[in-house]
Amino acid sequence: MTAQDLPLPHSSAPGARGFEQVETWVFDLDNTLYPAQHDLWGQIDARMRDYIAGLLGISRDEAFARQKDYYRRYGTSLRGLMIEHGIDAHAFLDHVHEVDLSTLEPSPRLAAALEGLPGTKLVYTNGSERHALNVLGKLGLDTHFSAIHDIVAAEFHPKPTEEAYLRFLRAHGVEPTRAAMFEDLARNLEVPHRLGMTTILVVPPTEQIESRESWEFEGREAAFVDHVTEDLAGFLETLGG
Repeated sequence: MTAQDLPLPHSSAPGARGFEQVETWVFDLDNTLYPAQHDLWGQIDARMRDYIAGLLGISRDEAFARQKDYYRRYGTSLRGLMIEHGIDAHAFLDHVHEVDLSTLEPSPRLAAALEGLPGTKLVYTNGSERHALNVLGKLGLDTHFSAIHDIVAAEFHPKPTEEAYLRFLRAHGVEPTRAAMFEDLARNLEVPHRLGMTTILVVPPTEQIESRESWEFEGREAAFVDHVTEDLAGFLETLGG
C-alpha cells in the first residue's frame, strides 16, 4: 500500500513514507486508541489541576495555568512537577489516573483491524501501565499488543524528547526505519519522523474538544507528519487489506 492509495477520511503528505517496510506498529494510548470525544483526558486534566492546587496551596485557576505551562515546556505536567517540586511520581500517577472509564466500550472493529496488521504492535504512552491496561481492557484490545511502554519504563523521560524515544527503541529492539508511529499530538511525531519512522496523526472528526488547548492541534500540516486520519480503525483496515 503506497501513501497515495489511502482514501478519505485519511490524507497523506506529498512524498509521505509508506508502509511496505513496516514491521512494528507503535500506538499512543489516550485520544489515539479511543476517540477523543470520550474526553477521558478532561478527567485526567481536572485531577492534575486538583493535585497541583493541593500540593502548592494555590487556587485551581492558578494550578491549571501551572499545569499547562509544565505540560508545554517539559512534555508532561508530571515532568515539570518532578523537576521544579521533586514530587513522588508514583503517587501523582495513581491520583490522576483514577478516572471513570464507563464511557469506553469494546471496539471489535479496531480489534480486527489491529489483528490484520503484520508484525509487532506496541503501546507507547506518557501515562502509566496500569491506566493503559485499564483502558485496553475496556476497549477489548488488551490481547493485541506485545508490550506497553509507559512513563515509568521511560524513567520519566516523556515524549516528545529524543531521549524518551531512544529509550523506547532500545527497550523493545525497534528499528525505526521499519516502524510506524500513531499519535494524537503532532509534536510527538517530530522526533520519530527524524529517526526514520512513518508517522500518522490521529485527529477527532471535530477538533472542538473543550478540555484541550488549541496548540495541541498544531502541526497537522508539518513536514514530519506523513499521514492524517480521522478514523483509526478505517485507516488500519486499509493497510491490513
